[in-house]
Amino acid sequence: MKNIQKEGKAIVFGGSITGLMTARVLSSYYKEVLLIDKDKFPDYPAERNGAPHGFHPHRFTQRGKMITEQLFPGYEEELVALGSPSSLHKTVHMMNQYGTVAGPYQRNDIKFSRAVLEWVIRERIKKIPNIRLLVEHEVIGLHATPDHSAITGVQVRGRGVEVKSDFMADLVVDASGRASKLTNWLKEFGYDVPSPDRMKAAIGYSTRRYKVPAHLKHLTEKWDVINIMGQPVKGTFTGVFSFIENQVAEMLLYRPGGQYPPTDAEDFEREVAQLPTPMIAEILCELEPISTPKGFRVAELYRHHFEQMERWPDGLLVLGDAFCIYDPIFGQGMTVAAIEVDLLNTMLQERQHNPEPHFEQKVLRKIQDKAITPAWWLNCAADLQWDGVEYEAGTEPLKGVAFGSRYMNLILKEGTANQNFKLFGLYWGVNSLSLSLHELFNPQMVKSVLEASEEGQQLLADLLKEYELPLEEALIKMIPS
Repeated sequence: MKNIQKEGKAIVFGGSITGLMTARVLSSYYKEVLLIDKDKFPDYPAERNGAPHGFHPHRFTQRGKMITEQLFPGYEEELVALGSPSSLHKTVHMMNQYGTVAGPYQRNDIKFSRAVLEWVIRERIKKIPNIRLLVEHEVIGLHATPDHSAITGVQVRGRGVEVKSDFMADLVVDASGRASKLTNWLKEFGYDVPSPDRMKAAIGYSTRRYKVPAHLKHLTEKWDVINIMGQPVKGTFTGVFSFIENQVAEMLLYRPGGQYPPTDAEDFEREVAQLPTPMIAEILCELEPISTPKGFRVAELYRHHFEQMERWPDGLLVLGDAFCIYDPIFGQGMTVAAIEVDLLNTMLQERQHNPEPHFEQKVLRKIQDKAITPAWWLNCAADLQWDGVEYEAGTEPLKGVAFGSRYMNLILKEGTANQNFKLFGLYWGVNSLSLSLHELFNPQMVKSVLEASEEGQQLLADLLKEYELPLEEALIKMIPS
């Protein structure tokens, strides 16, 4: 990036992980970057009002970690300095309806709360000289050219005051998350905005934190995570136990479909005790609760299709949760945001040598194709198995998800029941977006898995009958690239 010619000004509104990463990338291409957020950022690692789900577990998958390291080299060392533990060689215990897979974790991943991760990245951002932070200000509108063909800036208002200010820019990025007003603003400018896809998942999760007493420190050295996967058929909760910084454990209960885990302390502990194994409850009874259980609910997941619009204003981008949100249990949200920012970085580099019109629209199409669609498809394949979860297509039907659900369950069954660690690793590699869908959904792999059991043979016969095409062509029609 040494030969990059910086010019112009960029504005990013929304100072969470997506906004912070976006500001970092834009600082390499623009002379000035203004990052705007509604919150006053804390003076130490702490939850904040603008991220109400911040108390709950957050993780990077391997791909998200790699991209973050490229943007903020050595960030994990700072997490460790703030008390975050490593996963290396600690025990991972994964239990599902087919059995248990357990063993030592082979990578040096760092475990953290969202608050400490945001703190580390935000402190890095503050040190970049051409990035300026404007806090306690809300973007209340966009400025555009007279014909609305390009966005030229934003109008903001300070929290608790009526005074409005205008900031002009060459590029405006909406990273404001679930509170985004972009659809309404585009419609006010006369744009036809496609209806989003919606998965009415009625997701609920509750998290409680515990202090690990000094005499039980060995627990933090033994365990990385205990994950008891919920079963759609039985409608049971998923339970996940792990550690974050400073000898703190966190316990999560989760399920979609409208039956929410409790936030009352006694009821919460009772549900933990009713998980299929007593392992977690036996550990928790020795720890010291430092919070009541905190709940968070997601009525529906959505995927916008801004990339399908015939017209899109120049000078405007949208990233992160303002574009699409995912089921938090899969830990994909921050990784998808990192992938989106990485794609933006690549396309900004290419534009330096080959500037073309409608750059922003091309970025949105690339993000939808390469980042959003695979994660969304995997979310749907998993969540639509649960009673009470419904899908509402926006512009086009969702293909292949019924097959995907049954096939992924066969992969999980083979990987778990027969201790096929290669398949088990591929299952989680794809679900964590570290590997492409093609790794599991190529014709050779699909044929090998399905022909190995009567259930699989029936699924293969149903697939070929439905599509009346050779397997390879049927997969191309169903599975995102």
